Amino acid sequence: MTSPGSFGPLQFQLVLLRRMADHQPELVDDARRELGVSLAEMREANRRWQAMVRSPRGRGSLSRYRSVLGPPERVEQRKIGDLACEALLWPVPLWPDLRFEVMVANGSAVWNEWLVRAPGAAGPEPRTADDLRPWSCTVDEVARAFPPARPLEGTAPTRFGLGFTLPDGRAAVAEFTWGLLQRWSAA
Repeated sequence: MTSPGSFGPLQFQLVLLRRMADHQPELVDDARRELGVSLAEMREANRRWQAMVRSPRGRGSLSRYRSVLGPPERVEQRKIGDLACEALLWPVPLWPDLRFEVMVANGSAVWNEWLVRAPGAAGPEPRTADDLRPWSCTVDEVARAFPPARPLEGTAPTRFGLGFTLPDGRAAVAEFTWGLLQRWSAA
């Protein structure tokens, strides 16, 4: 781990993992070991992140991401309905085919933040329930694979739900943390 006073991309990955630990503790333990950090270091990174987020003197969301992750790898202009926005993308070494995306409107108002497939990376093409394995798909990939999908309120910040119908006609609900599939169940 880096020096005690620093907070960078490694610590941010630990924050992502900490929230995922509620659904996939074994995968999180494996990833944490791959990063070479202890459970205590993961908890400390999350504690420090939460302190930054809740600080009355803290930076805004976009400034916080830039200070922790550095300059984005890529900035894309997007239009969603009438809203012109920017998508800022940062690499996430733990998941080389994914990027952490922050959607910004009006120059600095962050309105979405999650993991997406990296531009040019071949994503999965789920076709059946068996293809929906933890950490295999993003929200967009599941929504495209099983239309029509409907967003559902998440159970906590950074969590998303998605309702959809499997090819066999069963209704299903998928749960995502930071935009990455954690689990699904028949509705």
